[in-house]
Amino acid sequence: MSERPALRLGILISGRGSNMAAIARQCHDRRIGAQVAVVISERPEAAGLTTAREYGIPARAIAWPGADRGAQFEAAAQTVLAEAGAELIVLAGFMRILSSAFVLAHAGAILNIHPSLLPKYPGLHTHRRVLAAGERTHGATVHFVTPELDGGPRVLQSRIAVRPGDTEETLSARVQATEHIIYPRVIGWCAEGRLVWRDALAWLDGRPLAQPLLEDFDA
Repeated sequence: MSERPALRLGILISGRGSNMAAIARQCHDRRIGAQVAVVISERPEAAGLTTAREYGIPARAIAWPGADRGAQFEAAAQTVLAEAGAELIVLAGFMRILSSAFVLAHAGAILNIHPSLLPKYPGLHTHRRVLAAGERTHGATVHFVTPELDGGPRVLQSRIAVRPGDTEETLSARVQATEHIIYPRVIGWCAEGRLVWRDALAWLDGRPLAQPLLEDFDA
């Protein structure tokens, strides 16, 4: 493990926070050189807030007051993130779209994980759409966040086979299991200084990633 100070993370969630918990476990076990400084949700009832507190992580609910009031959430969240000293913002099942202004203000310092092999199937209901299209493979993508929805530079993807008889639920569960592996891994690369944002591209080990790295979980 590097001697660098732990990278301080601000994690945004909307629900159970299973990816947040996976990241927190790896931080706690010192498997990655990061520390979850704060967890924020726009839903006070989000179960992930309770999970975060059980890990001893400060957790805050900040209401998203209406369809066109995201700026209020972002301003409040920015204050909380700054007070926590968050260096990297991690979207982990955060189901709101951040404004271009917020994203650009944090360019290169926001990661997201999306449950598809981007650029295929951006947006919602990916498992349903994969099954409807008869795809033979599916997975998840860790990427930097840019103003384009699910369109930022891709870093690492997981791939699984779509099995006969798969449902949205079974497919979702298997994809999510891979997310819990690849998301902390990418955060670890950031903590080690191996993964950086440069010239609006993802650079790993001193080279720009023309294509994301791919891990095949059914190989």
